[in-house]
Amino acid sequence: MLLSFAQPRLLPRLPSPATATATTARPRAPRRALSSAAKTAAAGRLRAVVSERAVEGMAPAAAGQEGRPLRVGLVCGGPSAERGISLNSARSVLDHIQGEDLLVSCYYIDCGMNAFAISPAQLYSNTPSDFDFKLESLAQEFSTLSEFAEHLAANVDIVFPVIHGKFGEDGGIQELLEKANVPFVGTPSNECLRAFDKHNASLELDAQGFLTVPNFLVEKDKLATSELEEWFRSINLNKENGKVIVKPTRAGSSIGVVVAYGANEAAEKAEGIFSEGIDNKVIIEVFLEGGCEFTAIVLDVGTANNSEPIVLLPTEVELQSSISSDIQEDTIFNYRRKYLPTQQVAYHTPPRFPAEVIDCIRKGVSLLFRHFGLRDFARIDGWFLPSPATSLPSSENGVKFGNTEYGAVLFTDINLISGMEQTSFLFQQASKVGFSHSRILRTIVQHACSRFPSLVTSNNAWTALSRKMQSAKQALIIPNGTCKQKAFVIFGGDTSERQVSLMSGTNVWLNLQGFDDLDVTPCLLAPSNGYSSHNEDFSESSRDVWTLPYSLVLRHTTEEVHAACFEAIEPERVEITSRLRNQVMKELERALSKQDWFAGFDITDEQPIKYSLQQWIDYVKEAKAVVFIAVHGGIGEDGTIQSLLESAGVPYTGPGPIASRTCMDKVATSLAVDHLASYGIHTIPKDVRAREELLKSSLVDIWNDLKAKLQTETVCVKPARDGCSTGVARLRCPEDLEVYANALRGTLPRLPANCLSKAHGVIEMPVPPPESLIFEPFIETDEIIISNKSWNDSTRHLVWKGENEWLEVTVGVVGKRGEMHSLNPSITVKESGDILSLEEKFQGGTGINLTPPPATIMSEDALQKCKSCIEMTANTLGLEGFSRIDAFVNVHSGEVLLIEVNTVPGMTPSTVLIHQALTEEPPIYPHKFFRTLLDLAFARAG
Repeated sequence: MLLSFAQPRLLPRLPSPATATATTARPRAPRRALSSAAKTAAAGRLRAVVSERAVEGMAPAAAGQEGRPLRVGLVCGGPSAERGISLNSARSVLDHIQGEDLLVSCYYIDCGMNAFAISPAQLYSNTPSDFDFKLESLAQEFSTLSEFAEHLAANVDIVFPVIHGKFGEDGGIQELLEKANVPFVGTPSNECLRAFDKHNASLELDAQGFLTVPNFLVEKDKLATSELEEWFRSINLNKENGKVIVKPTRAGSSIGVVVAYGANEAAEKAEGIFSEGIDNKVIIEVFLEGGCEFTAIVLDVGTANNSEPIVLLPTEVELQSSISSDIQEDTIFNYRRKYLPTQQVAYHTPPRFPAEVIDCIRKGVSLLFRHFGLRDFARIDGWFLPSPATSLPSSENGVKFGNTEYGAVLFTDINLISGMEQTSFLFQQASKVGFSHSRILRTIVQHACSRFPSLVTSNNAWTALSRKMQSAKQALIIPNGTCKQKAFVIFGGDTSERQVSLMSGTNVWLNLQGFDDLDVTPCLLAPSNGYSSHNEDFSESSRDVWTLPYSLVLRHTTEEVHAACFEAIEPERVEITSRLRNQVMKELERALSKQDWFAGFDITDEQPIKYSLQQWIDYVKEAKAVVFIAVHGGIGEDGTIQSLLESAGVPYTGPGPIASRTCMDKVATSLAVDHLASYGIHTIPKDVRAREELLKSSLVDIWNDLKAKLQTETVCVKPARDGCSTGVARLRCPEDLEVYANALRGTLPRLPANCLSKAHGVIEMPVPPPESLIFEPFIETDEIIISNKSWNDSTRHLVWKGENEWLEVTVGVVGKRGEMHSLNPSITVKESGDILSLEEKFQGGTGINLTPPPATIMSEDALQKCKSCIEMTANTLGLEGFSRIDAFVNVHSGEVLLIEVNTVPGMTPSTVLIHQALTEEPPIYPHKFFRTLLDLAFARAG
């Protein structure tokens, strides 16, 4: 059955496109000429997309109006494998620059190089495939890139490109904008082209007297193994097992970066990069054994086109080898370590290098920025190789730039459009020297505007409006003696969900930061004693809570945040960081004070403070604050924290202690709603087993017993007290159960892809293993697949077999106790396996989200019945504030089969709760959604 995608209500003013549009790679079907009426309609739809200001309720002002907002065109996507990171970057930029004084219009370029005008709401799509699929019904396509550029010239003041890799950093988008005379943020096209190619940049660095990493260029279809072997010999590297790095010359985000041993394996890895289509040129570099990787953000603070680069505090990237037997990885900064939570990487800003080495890094980065003609901002990566530098050939010239008393500094990669995700290096380093996310991004935009004579008037008008609005806000606060309402966002803990908790808490904190009447403090719930998924020995005096300064939150793991707290209060480290911070801030202030538009620094230098959990609660009570709970699992979701806060009279988000405790126990949840079957609410049979039973008993006997008790051929196993998809797997036979049990026995952090009897993706496992596990019948659902396009049909379809009646949905509920409101359910089309992965749930990587379910799959009556059942479930369980309910829904009747209830659901930037809030009428954007949840906590306290 082919199903057209029903348009979600993200754009209430935008009709579905009258003509079909293509969104995937060429070849494309011939375009039909539009009639004049069709052209007029298309223009109207385009204006609707561009002018939509659901966030602020404003329309762009006339060009000559005094004190008018600046119009910024945010362009993301692109043809490279980095477009998922581009979407995350664009979402972050949108969150932090938009406002009444700055209007953002959003645009997307797909992998086929087709440009679209999109709604800001679309940026909150979870993944590139999710995004691409919805373009046909939610976006307006431009017929050519030239038409796109002409549109930008007429409708925005300046473009902020956030396309990473091909077409974003190789000069492609810049050349398009230059030809149309459209001002843009960042480096011009020729300079991008020159700096983006790693091999060419390396040659130029060498010619300019910089130390460089010995490398060898391999081009597609031109690989000569004999020449590669000769290169190995020339640098005294064993051609049989010499260790090298193989990477694309023109790609970023560590995509395609691998380690190889010897010339033959290096050649094979190069061919792999070619076959995957990542690049047609590969660079093979010596592996810098014993080296420390670093990265540095550089900010251009010059006037007009007089570049004056100032390098912020560099970051040391500390890598650690995995000790798990199931994961054989070399210590390289690969894609997973860069973008997903992992304990295999930690960041130190500034680096733990000698002062002379840090000075050398900052000086070198500044020289490179000037030499390559870069503009506005960039990120430059490199290595510090402590003496003696045995990885470098002895023939290296000792007088080259980079030689220091303590070792060698080498620069390897120039990033023209650095990643701008919430915890990216840009924000980590900027926050260390006084810039919030918003302030650093706006500083970059304002500097870019100052470089274009045509934008002088617009920039002045924007500056005037910004100051006027800021003065008005201050006038409201000061005369009335109004104090900001204090709020504390707590995250972390010690369950397997702690990394998602960090992502959730960071996202909530950053979104609430934008409210002038709030004073929001991020807080880390530290681990008790090691990491445990249960809390039999819990004591509020045994748990610590750290209040965190801005910069310490911006990490990838709770372990890293925790370690950074101790590092931040270590006296020697405090002295070094303070001295370097003051040095950089003085340099910035000296230059930026010359700019009329500079608004100053907005982040103060603070230290983390440690409290016991009870001391922290007392502190929160004294501050008359509200607590936003973002601790997933453990004491954050079993009613413990809720009980402590309630006893102290401190308002908090989410359900109370009893409801939390009930929902934490999946068996208790089923029992609490078991009487609702007549209303269309059903539960799944469960069998609970202790982990020790699995490790000591006959697995064949256990398997046969499970099949008999649950009356099923395949079983779903999950930890009894963990969520976020950790440890959830489908088992089909005793051998599968054995693989799972061995993972528990070996305390493996993850099950490798395809280790069970049927193909599946990587399964994250709870560490340490859970004390008990739940076994359920695996519910067969209808598979939904996205169809490929035929040559004569540019419309993409959902292919739904319709053999079964059940689909898995997840639904957010919001409101007061007894009055919970169901948001629109979401269906996620899985890209691999039977269980949603951690990445599919929380990180922009895979999966297509359908919110609400298309009408061709579920009728409006069934949808409303489903929402009614969800609301009844929520009210029966005593939920309040907000929660998320996972269930199977019968597509014909709307009846539900309850899976579980999450009383502290994921609140990451790509969570389905955001999608669901955006389908409300009117759309609720993230910052207003989280504020609503906070206000519900206040209302309950009142």
